[in-house]
Formats: sequence, C-alpha cells, structure tokens
Amino acid sequence: MGKPLSPKNKSHFHITSNRAICGGKPIIKGTRISVAHIAGYYMMGLSPEEIQRELPHLTLAQVFDALAFYLDNREAIERDLQMDKEEVVSNEFPAGKY
Repeated sequence: MGKPLSPKNKSHFHITSNRAICGGKPIIKGTRISVAHIAGYYMMGLSPEEIQRELPHLTLAQVFDALAFYLDNREAIERDLQMDKEEVVSNEFPAGKY
C-alpha cells in the first residue's frame, strides 16, 4: 500500500481531511464535498466550469484544486469511488440488516 492521502503531501490549499467528515476522505475545505465527488463528475466528462455550475457554492479554484489532488492521487481516489458504488455498498449493508 502507498502512503495515506494527505493534503499536506502536496500543496493543495483548498483540500483537507478530517476523520469526523466523510470518514477522513479528502474534502474541499469548509464543505462536505469530497475530492472523489468532484472526480466523479470529471470522469463523467464534465469540465471544471460545468462542475462548478453543478455545485455553485464552490469556486472554480476549489474545483481545480480538487481535480489536481485527484490527479496527484488517482489510484486512491478511484479506489474510494469503487467502494462507493451501489453494488459494493449494498453487499456490505444489505437491506434489513440495519
């Protein structure tokens, strides 16, 4: 396994992580929007400007920084996206179990 994700490893001013928010996954400071969420939009083909229009409370600088963080940590962020897929979550938390 690689080093744990840390916004301190790279200069990503708008990115932070906090165990109490989104399970410690990298997020945009002052929000609950994860880098993986932004990466998901990007992987669907949206441009940074289109992502910002979808999430108007974010600045374009925040979106670009999240994308830069994603590109610097692609494997880990894509692993987070894989774990969030519906079929993975439904296997881990089957209906009626909770």
